[in-house]
Amino acid sequence: MKPRIFIAIHYLELGGAEISLIGLLNAIDTSRYDVDLFVYSHRGELMKMIPSGVHVLPEIKEYAQIEKPVKEVLKQGGWKIALARLWAKFQFSRYVKRCRPKEGSAIFQYVFNVVTPLLPDLYKYGEYDLAISFLTPHNIVAEKVHAKKKIAWIHTDYTRISVDVDKELPVWRKFDKIVSISQDVTKTFSLIFPSLSDKIIEINNILSPSLVRKRAEEFSVLLSKEASQVNLLSVGRYTFAKNYDNVPDICKRIRETGCNVYWYIIGYGGDEALIRSKIKEAGMEDYVILLGKKENPYPYMKACDIYVQPSRFEGNSVTVREAQMLCKPVIVTDYPTAQSQILQGIDGVIVLLDNIKCARGIVEVIKNRNLQDKLVTYLKTHDYGNEQEVEKIYQLILRDKNDT
Repeated sequence: MKPRIFIAIHYLELGGAEISLIGLLNAIDTSRYDVDLFVYSHRGELMKMIPSGVHVLPEIKEYAQIEKPVKEVLKQGGWKIALARLWAKFQFSRYVKRCRPKEGSAIFQYVFNVVTPLLPDLYKYGEYDLAISFLTPHNIVAEKVHAKKKIAWIHTDYTRISVDVDKELPVWRKFDKIVSISQDVTKTFSLIFPSLSDKIIEINNILSPSLVRKRAEEFSVLLSKEASQVNLLSVGRYTFAKNYDNVPDICKRIRETGCNVYWYIIGYGGDEALIRSKIKEAGMEDYVILLGKKENPYPYMKACDIYVQPSRFEGNSVTVREAQMLCKPVIVTDYPTAQSQILQGIDGVIVLLDNIKCARGIVEVIKNRNLQDKLVTYLKTHDYGNEQEVEKIYQLILRDKNDT
């Protein structure tokens, strides 16, 4: 009988963690391992990219209601879930008044703490050799799945988000191992949860250059409107972390130097109205273009001149690595984990986050064709594929079998 792996994630909308999961699923040898994928809500463009050898478990109504609008949940008769979420919102409001968090991501732990006890368990699927919780909060795999070993993933810089340690720590403690996607992510997570340091192992986001390049050829994109035009591209959710609200001001400063820059942004999310207001405020309606959600962003990456990641913080940016796989000059801001991905001046350029200095740094790259050529030459001769990272997953299962 093949070893059994259970993997859980909220949904498969376009996003870095979700794309990373698709990479992991493609890397696992399903001739050697049985893989069950449990997606709480069967939505998102990436659902169709699940490999055929992976068994997708049926959607369960109560799990799908965790993040649906409360009104919709009530219409579906999920009043217990709806009331629990309202109670979580009230608890979180008290936390906000007490601790004044800089952003609101901590609410998800409050929601999962009160909702998870109301969910049916998943024991009917039997015992797994390994259960993976791929995205926080991790309550469901911790409490609802029967497995010999359980691991949970970290995808972000924990020093840049607001965390209610008292709420999260008991959940993390229920896992045998905690997977970090980079050394910098390990460091920042350990600063917040020092007692968990000995549980951490590192597994990089698994990405396939051949798959990225294949998808980049699915159709052609023409971005240029003028011969002198320089096309910048960014891809990611419209959230505080990505810093897109500052792009219009940065773009304006770049154009004031005489660079004929157009900055395209692929994505979606709650900050869209804010970003559009900043575009109007800066007078950049013709030059900062929101392309919205794209099921396949890779032809746009292929078509751009320079890929830019202007983030306030990142864990280990999937899109940066994908742009490198497509041999594009990459510019990132100096968020804390930037140096874990970029060799300065060799396979990318790190610029300062401050708008004025960021614009200045981007202009320097635009005007330095020799540097751009140097970056591209290096990228063409280096393999950024890392499918072998999946071996670390196999070793976790093998160690457990050897222990027994």
